[in-house]
Amino acid sequence: MLCHEAPDRVAQVARHWSEAGCPIVIHLDAAVGAREHDALRARLSDRPNILFSRRVKCQWGRWSLIRATQMAAETMLERFGNVSHVYLASGSCLPLRPPDDLHRYLDTHPGVDFIESARIEDVPWTQGGLDHERFTLRFPFSWKHRRWLFDGFVRLQRRMRVRRRIPRGLTPHMGSQWWCLTRETLDAILTHPRRAEFDRYFRLVWIPDESYFQTLVRLVSERVESRSLTVAKFDFQGKPHVFYDDHLQLLRRSDCFVARKIWPRADRLYAAFLSGPADGAGSATPQPGKIDRIFSKAILRRTEGREGLYMAGRFPRPDRIKATTSARYCVFEGYGDLFDDFPDWVRRATGLRTHGHLFAPERAEFADGHTMYSGALSDNPTLRDYNPSAFLTNLIWTTRGERQAFLYGPRDTPDLDRIFPYDPNADVMVVSGAWAVRLFRSDMPFAEIRQRATLLQKREDAHLQHLRSRWVKARVRITTMADFVEAPEEALQTIVDDLSTRRAVQLTEAPRMVDLSGFGQFLQNLRNVGMHPYLMGDFPTEEPASRDVPMVRRPYVAR
Repeated sequence: MLCHEAPDRVAQVARHWSEAGCPIVIHLDAAVGAREHDALRARLSDRPNILFSRRVKCQWGRWSLIRATQMAAETMLERFGNVSHVYLASGSCLPLRPPDDLHRYLDTHPGVDFIESARIEDVPWTQGGLDHERFTLRFPFSWKHRRWLFDGFVRLQRRMRVRRRIPRGLTPHMGSQWWCLTRETLDAILTHPRRAEFDRYFRLVWIPDESYFQTLVRLVSERVESRSLTVAKFDFQGKPHVFYDDHLQLLRRSDCFVARKIWPRADRLYAAFLSGPADGAGSATPQPGKIDRIFSKAILRRTEGREGLYMAGRFPRPDRIKATTSARYCVFEGYGDLFDDFPDWVRRATGLRTHGHLFAPERAEFADGHTMYSGALSDNPTLRDYNPSAFLTNLIWTTRGERQAFLYGPRDTPDLDRIFPYDPNADVMVVSGAWAVRLFRSDMPFAEIRQRATLLQKREDAHLQHLRSRWVKARVRITTMADFVEAPEEALQTIVDDLSTRRAVQLTEAPRMVDLSGFGQFLQNLRNVGMHPYLMGDFPTEEPASRDVPMVRRPYVAR
């Protein structure tokens, strides 16, 4: 056992193994004070099969960890002649199954060395940009305590193209530090005639505890099972996951013999596995893969978060998120200009919660006239426009379970071209050029109308370019105003078919279209003063009087 903290837990676990007949050799980090060391020895002095090895001061990623392991292993082999296997554990490891289970398992696998050992090019575990270089460069400085020297010396060696020679016959392997080796294999490593050469080489390898035994076992072992009997999980930064009390059932499901790393104050775990009933898994093979899916999801949650949920501690980068929002929603562009009661009609026809212009210059037009909405969202335009993307994301997240829809157009102040066109949760339905209807019905001077129309058309044209981009992720349907007015019932039926939260029904009710009498002449007047209104399509100059949308049943063709 390699230990450096929590002496109470070290004594508890060591006594558990000892009482089951397993001899123990403890290496207590020399950085631990003499008082704690003497107290631990006194607590375990009644156990004749628990010994302490000579101590060295250990540092993460340094040769001292290998030296501590060698000294403890030499003591084990020298003092306990009946030992058939040596199991390396840390002071924060916890046995998950009764020692008898481990005895039976090793008896059924005679001569097998259980150690994770894979060639460097075959593993994705390395962190920090060093894989092959950890074996071909020298690392005399501590990464944790002298980081600037560590990084500087690495850069210097790269610049000078320095390369170490790997000892003849060695193929570098890597794997978990926690292994279970047969007595013969461990003795062969510790007494190898070239051990001095190997130790000299690995003394300057980066993180040798992940490669020393993993490499040398390939020289001396007749049968290697490249897997660990200890469950040890790591996060995306290569740091070990810490197990707490609420991981009890998860650890039982792994069928592993030992778990690392256990929180020292996880009283429930220590009580369940050390002093509880012997409810081991018998002869079951350790299967840490049973819980890999959970840890994979945890890593994804940590690195990518949840779609549509942002947190202050890890604000996502735009190129790392799959969707801006958490659920599907719909954006209607131009429909609010053509129909007076469009939001109410959508709500009745489809069941969508339909807002007005959420990004209107005056205020956010929430459904039913609310001034505050879910998520403590205010209709104040200044607060909304400070971060429009967060405003939309917050609205969709806090209304999960109820699909949202809202109106949008070139008059709305925030620029959302970088948001919902590239959000796979968005359904965008556009009637291009419909913004001109509001100008047509206004009482503004014509010169001002012309100026305003030029600005709005420029805005919408730029917006449509985003919607037609090959990188767009939203589901987009664009119709010119001329085509829409020609057959509005077709577009409205499409809305009901595609967006309804209820069972698909035939369109029986339509919104009330505004009076477009004279609209064609209005567009001609804009052309006459030099403005070219092209987004409306080929709208006829002679337009008949406005009409309600007829309830014509759409024909369907069975294929």
